[in-house]
Amino acid sequence: MNDVVKTPGHLWAVGVVSLLWNAFGAVDYTMTKLKNMSYLAGMTPEQQAFLFGFPLWANIGWALGVWGSLIGSVLLLARSRHAVAAFAISLLGLAINSAYQFGVKGAELQQLFGVGPMIFTAVIAAIIIALLLYARAMAGKGVLR
Repeated sequence: MNDVVKTPGHLWAVGVVSLLWNAFGAVDYTMTKLKNMSYLAGMTPEQQAFLFGFPLWANIGWALGVWGSLIGSVLLLARSRHAVAAFAISLLGLAINSAYQFGVKGAELQQLFGVGPMIFTAVIAAIIIALLLYARAMAGKGVLR
């Protein structure tokens, strides 16, 4: 007897929506790292300098957060159990980057950007946690191989 688990329709919905959401993060990261001034035109020179001034460890955290989530979404669509690890790495990356932005540079961040980044980071964290828990549940049910 073949024990193949049928892929539930919600996996495709979650996978596609998460891929689109995380693709935005990848575009934001790439445009910022490439210093694309058309993309960054809505920011003051001080805000741009803040983003360009991240130390290596914070940049590594940012990269892990962004690319971990994007890869996690692709792996979710590929029904790979490794999506769980990718989302966990993404959450770790967000924590590292947040330690810099809100811990080391919190006052400067709030002065330059207001409370928006804190709210947006909380939303991002909630989404990553939800995707991690979802991927773990799908792996546990045998949907992810």
